[in-house]
Amino acid sequence: MTLMKSPLGSTTLLLLATLALTTGCAANRRETYLQEKASTYVFRRPLSEVWPKAKEVLTDEEYTFTEAKGGFEMTTDFQMEGAPSSLGTSYARYLVRGIEKGPGQCSVEFLKQSRVESKGAHDTNTGADAELAASTSTSRDLAMEWKLIQKADPETAKAWETEAAQTIQ
Repeated sequence: MTLMKSPLGSTTLLLLATLALTTGCAANRRETYLQEKASTYVFRRPLSEVWPKAKEVLTDEEYTFTEAKGGFEMTTDFQMEGAPSSLGTSYARYLVRGIEKGPGQCSVEFLKQSRVESKGAHDTNTGADAELAASTSTSRDLAMEWKLIQKADPETAKAWETEAAQTIQ
């Protein structure tokens, strides 16, 4: 008798599947929880102290960037995400802005611009490729902001991780 055909085997497989889904869901809820906290976080340090850590986050993610003169703003070059496919090729770049919130307080936003480029179908009658189509979207990248908090304020990051572990089980 195979594992699938025995009553004990079916129950075991069902429990394993449930455990895998629950673990995945808990990890997802944990990341969502931490990123939501990151979305409203204000550093209790001057922007001049936090800014070098924002540069480190970009460097860690292998982005090259240029910094605006006279302000706390930088942009990266577009970088391919994943491998090209027949559905299109994905690229991303960042605009990072530092915002003074008051004396000794700041926040840093990572805005991600995503672009997908795809070629149209090859025209067998003319032998030409259809024009290149692209779609672009921009949104805040809270995962990158969470990485910055982990670098620039590790004590707060550890406290939030403990809080998330207690809240989400």
